[in-house]
Amino acid sequence: MNALKTGKKMIVGSLEICSLPDLGIEDIEVRVDTGAKTSSLHVDNVKKYTKRGKPWLSFDLHPDAYNVDETINCKAALHDIRKVKSSNGASEERYVIKTLLSMGTMQWPIEITLTDRSDMSYLMLLGRQGMADKLLVDPSITFLLEKSEK
Repeated sequence: MNALKTGKKMIVGSLEICSLPDLGIEDIEVRVDTGAKTSSLHVDNVKKYTKRGKPWLSFDLHPDAYNVDETINCKAALHDIRKVKSSNGASEERYVIKTLLSMGTMQWPIEITLTDRSDMSYLMLLGRQGMADKLLVDPSITFLLEKSEK
């Protein structure tokens, strides 16, 4: 089923498939969460380094939640460091990257915090700020969008 469009807003379910093309990640399951302010991504082995005088991050991502042996090493410029309160109420400082999100037929830049989500069901959470003014969420439906629509 193709996503319906209302004006410029795409209707999505509470779980969807997206891609992060700048990081080389395709078809990752994402939990669309209107209760969360920020978006987050589960990563391991985060290392900060300097590239051309600017702070960058290297990190490992498991693109398939069902195969933790598969790892992709990603690199991205450090966009910010923020204090984030998690769903359990604990605050932590997290690295923030800015990268392109591809969902359905649309693409837009989002900020994503990097964290340990290994105790969560989904490796990525798309929060309100990441949805911008692009999406309408129907929480009663999952996977409205087709994989890798381009």
